[in-house]
Amino acid sequence: MATAAVSLARARRSGRAAAVAVPATALAAGMLWFFRDPEREITQGRVISPADGVVQSIMPWKDGRTRVAIFMSPLNVHVNRAPLAGTVDSVEHIPGGFVPAFNKESENNERVVWHFDTELGDIEMVQIAGAVARRIVPYVPQGTKVEQGERIGLIRFGSRVDLYLPEGIEPAVEVGQATTAGVTRLDRD
Repeated sequence: MATAAVSLARARRSGRAAAVAVPATALAAGMLWFFRDPEREITQGRVISPADGVVQSIMPWKDGRTRVAIFMSPLNVHVNRAPLAGTVDSVEHIPGGFVPAFNKESENNERVVWHFDTELGDIEMVQIAGAVARRIVPYVPQGTKVEQGERIGLIRFGSRVDLYLPEGIEPAVEVGQATTAGVTRLDRD
């Protein structure tokens, strides 16, 4: 941003500064847009989407839970939100690779595994880094009480968030459906 500001200020007097100003300003604008964090009116419901993106898969697990995988492209807001109110039981960083988050092999990517103690019991959420997203930034530590829809972390650039719905909770979303963090309800009454 500093390079963009300085080169813009000098662009009238220098052709070299003007040549630097265009890409520097475009890059600065792109970064400001990418790292946006809009205010949201949080939806009421048992489980809300932790991420903006598109539902990539809905998969039942042997233990009775259902995994809802939400792929976030570089065009989505990448601030993630608490899917339910509760206490953060654990926040565990697991090192791994950086294949595209929409690939099956992304199960072995760098990730942060969250466990929330909620009125529905233990809720697991996994932030998965993608090919470009190489940094997951948790905002809240273990032991923190969070409200539903509260900002809890950020994944930079393209990535995925998996949420494991407890046994007996039916997903209200479908594969290919767009979600908005804090707004889209994931469970069906």
